[in-house]
Amino acid sequence: MSRKQPFQFLDLPRQMPQRIPVELRVAGDWGELYQRFDKADAQYQAGRCLDCGNPYCSWKCPVHNAIPQWLQLVQEDRIHEAATLCHSTNPLPEVCGRVCPQDRLCEGSCTLEEFGAVTIGAVEKYIVDTALATGWKPDLDTVQATGQRVAIIGAGPAGLACADRLARAGVQAVVFDRYEQIGGLLQFGIPSFKLDKQVIERRREVLEGMGVQFRLGVEIGKDVSVDDLLAEFDAVFVGTGAYRYTDGGLPGQDLKGVLPALPFLVQNSRIVTGNDPGGRPIAGWEDQVALPDLAGKRVLVLGGGDTGMDCVRSAIRLGAARVTCAYRRDEASMPGSAREVANAREEGVRFLFNRQPLSIEAGADDEVIGVTVVETELGPADANGRRNAQAIEGSESLLEADVVIIAFGFSPSLPAWLQAAGVEGRNNGRIITGDPGLLPYQTSNARVFAGGDAVRGADLVVTAVAEGRDAAASIVQWLGQAKAANAA
Repeated sequence: MSRKQPFQFLDLPRQMPQRIPVELRVAGDWGELYQRFDKADAQYQAGRCLDCGNPYCSWKCPVHNAIPQWLQLVQEDRIHEAATLCHSTNPLPEVCGRVCPQDRLCEGSCTLEEFGAVTIGAVEKYIVDTALATGWKPDLDTVQATGQRVAIIGAGPAGLACADRLARAGVQAVVFDRYEQIGGLLQFGIPSFKLDKQVIERRREVLEGMGVQFRLGVEIGKDVSVDDLLAEFDAVFVGTGAYRYTDGGLPGQDLKGVLPALPFLVQNSRIVTGNDPGGRPIAGWEDQVALPDLAGKRVLVLGGGDTGMDCVRSAIRLGAARVTCAYRRDEASMPGSAREVANAREEGVRFLFNRQPLSIEAGADDEVIGVTVVETELGPADANGRRNAQAIEGSESLLEADVVIIAFGFSPSLPAWLQAAGVEGRNNGRIITGDPGLLPYQTSNARVFAGGDAVRGADLVVTAVAEGRDAAASIVQWLGQAKAANAA
């Protein structure tokens, strides 16, 4: 395809890939909502890029992808080169092309947003899927093995990104995870309609081809001690994520039919993918009861983030008769992706904004019958510039529900075995890294590094990828310094 015309964006409108029809989605289709671009569509959309000289898209991206450059390579049908360029900044580009909230990041900052932003995420997905299908793989021919080994705790996005960069630096990466498959919340928390699990399996094959090893179904502190890791490996990276759900302290949250969002998503993902037909216990939630049958039920989800959207859209596919999302602020204040909200609304989810839950109500046999909420209005901004939701006196009402899913967010927790290794944390459970005198992502134990949600709290997949990538650079630097010191 020839070089784009300067005003090609006026002739070619923004276009997303085709979607699975809504009637199939509500009937229980768990396939990825957005299909793949073909070559012509990818080239047309890539050709809309202005190559504006100051790429706001790249600056807004947490991994600072070279977006205009790989869009140009797509136009020239140089897909393997485009894939190599994608991977130069992002160890998991095919994942981010699917799950990133592009409307809040690269596409939201596109110079053409007023005319229709370039469809960056879909093109990124096209590049990597096409390259891998046609034999592309990372070129490690010039990599020299250092003989050094690093243990990575957690096979989520931070851990996988760290493993990728260590392998490229000639360091043997061995990834431990308590789950039976890699991916962390990519595998178990994000529904298949956003991220096909074959994508994660394919990434595992790529990483194993790079020399990364996986030891799955292994829980650190239980099956293997951190002392064992420190004895066997030169350094350790901790990417354990954020799995402790935010407790809203609602009266009645222990009733039958009330579920935290993450166990609901994890167990449902196992069932949908055929990995848990017997309802195997979830690591970290061994006492969690089996998921209720949602068919014909009234489901109420509390919370307006991306996890809440995953819950409401999953409930639709599980046959719920009515699915409602209640959020304490207005729609413009929702932390989740506007695109996901639109998809949920199209699938029949009802949204109730400016509703603050007060208590979960019980019926017979301690089964939930609904949630008492109060209407709110937005008051003054807090210290972070976000306006507080203030209750309107006398506006209480009952939202009837058979199942209530709490999606107020998640936070990390500092495990006892990590504290025993001399790693310090904050009162909120986050690991402390990068104090004065330390390298970025280095903890109070010089041989232990950490990144992702375990350090910053629950955040985006791409942010965890960026921190795993950058932590690997610090690890390589520290290993080099330690090797030089030992040789002296």
